[in-house]
Amino acid sequence: MLRKLLILTLFLSSFLMRSQSLIWRTDINEAVAVSAEKRKPLLIFFTGQGAGQKLQNEVFSTPDFEEWSRKNVILVKLDLSDPSISEDVKEQNLRLKNAFGVEQIPQVCFTEVYVRKGKTSFNKLGLIADAQSGVKSWISESTQILNRE
Repeated sequence: MLRKLLILTLFLSSFLMRSQSLIWRTDINEAVAVSAEKRKPLLIFFTGQGAGQKLQNEVFSTPDFEEWSRKNVILVKLDLSDPSISEDVKEQNLRLKNAFGVEQIPQVCFTEVYVRKGKTSFNKLGLIADAQSGVKSWISESTQILNRE
């Protein structure tokens, strides 16, 4: 019995550690550089103080999302109420929120990034809000957004 409990504990701890290994960038400029290098679109998660946690708890913390995101997108989290960021960065993040048409928080925007002659341009692919039907449905809807052309 003790052996089974030990094996179960090891399995669960490795599972939990794996799901915690997502890399969320908080600097849009760094994310743009990685996106251009890896040729993957950005998943920009706009959030803020008081924003619901459903999307984070039911989608972003799952192994399904981790596997899907590693293959498909560069993750960016822009917390619009983060007191540790400078006023310039806050203003930049608000301009991005408005430029992408994000009206509610939390919300995810998918965008392609192009850097030419030192200038960055974005091609908005789509927006998605929360996980009404669970992680698999959210991933399916996100995949459809990424594959529209």
